[in-house]
Amino acid sequence: MLGVRDILKRVAVGTATAESETRACLDRIAKRDGAIGAWAYLDAERALAEARARDAARSKGPLHGVAVGIKDIFDTADMPTAYGSPIYAGHQPAADAACVALLRAAGAVALGKTVTTEFAMSHPGKTRNPRNPAHTPGGSSSGSAAAVSAGMVPAALGTQTLGSVIRPAAYCGIVGFKPSYGAINRAGLKYVSESADTIGIFVRAVADIPPVLAAFTGASMESYDKVLDHAPRIGLFRGVEWDKASSAMREAFEDAARRLAKAGATVRDVAIDPALRTAHERSTLVTGYELARAYAFEWFNRRDQLSAAFARNVANGMAIAFADYNAARGALETARRTFAGGFGEDDFWLTPSATGEAPAGLESTGDPVFNRLWTLLHVPCLSVPCGTGPAGLPLGMQLIGPPRGAARLLAAGRWVESALG
Repeated sequence: MLGVRDILKRVAVGTATAESETRACLDRIAKRDGAIGAWAYLDAERALAEARARDAARSKGPLHGVAVGIKDIFDTADMPTAYGSPIYAGHQPAADAACVALLRAAGAVALGKTVTTEFAMSHPGKTRNPRNPAHTPGGSSSGSAAAVSAGMVPAALGTQTLGSVIRPAAYCGIVGFKPSYGAINRAGLKYVSESADTIGIFVRAVADIPPVLAAFTGASMESYDKVLDHAPRIGLFRGVEWDKASSAMREAFEDAARRLAKAGATVRDVAIDPALRTAHERSTLVTGYELARAYAFEWFNRRDQLSAAFARNVANGMAIAFADYNAARGALETARRTFAGGFGEDDFWLTPSATGEAPAGLESTGDPVFNRLWTLLHVPCLSVPCGTGPAGLPLGMQLIGPPRGAARLLAAGRWVESALG
């Protein structure tokens, strides 16, 4: 499977077109998706028509020829959007989400809608892990991560409330990037938590993130395409709940730290500041309270069509007192200031992307315990593959960057990718 940059190079020299790349994706989907179930909606003729329209346009955008999977939590004007729920089966939005419109304006092809868990929460969909179909691909961005991992599409969109980009990327052995909160406009996204939800990107290599991110922000690709001019300074953060990491993940983390130091990095252990611990403990009060209010219509009018797991989450969120919610928000604001001040000269902090390998079975999409703090702190996060666990499934390491430090984090990510590869 060609990456985003490879496709852009082929298009630039005339050896590929949007139509030829779209056909290649559709061929791979036909061969692999029966066993994986990454797609919620796919219309090959619609996708090819969109690709031909791109090729017929007078000017070619910076993502011309790149097919992208769209998580079925984003509105699309020409494809149904069900948000992973029977309540919205066949629902046809009138407009594209802002991020989808920006991708199309940049010349990308919205290939189809990828499976999301119910309303991007914990109740799983049909998708299986391409590395072993007996295991979960993670969630909530299940279909997007699986589609990129299986080579069905070079890039896909996801969202993260707690760990829904970083964890599936790790489980599926690919690169996942969650930028700073608000970096990508959320209009047209049916979000869970207004304080947390962030749009993310799945690709197969860190170098493929800058052209996609640039299409969303309007910045030049070069502004995200930096190279480190020094060996990185790394803070090793073992997590507020380190005991939840599997023995294989702990060993992989320590081994990664040794390998990065051997490659020239300066590494230091990061103590857990009490403000970060408090924020971690209270973070679910914020997301739970906001989830319940965001889904007030479904709760009061379509409760019988909610899964038991989602209904339980809403009920729990409705029971959270406003005073407790407000206090938790205050704790997060304190933690954001603490993190920014404690980051110092570090280029990034290193921590696991997940507790371990993808769990067996499809009943659970995994534990976001190593993700949710960073999401609520609004900082950029990057997951890169880092070996395998005892079942032969991928492990991932998570790089945490400073607030609004996407370019710095991506540069560090390319260095780490090379050092660990």
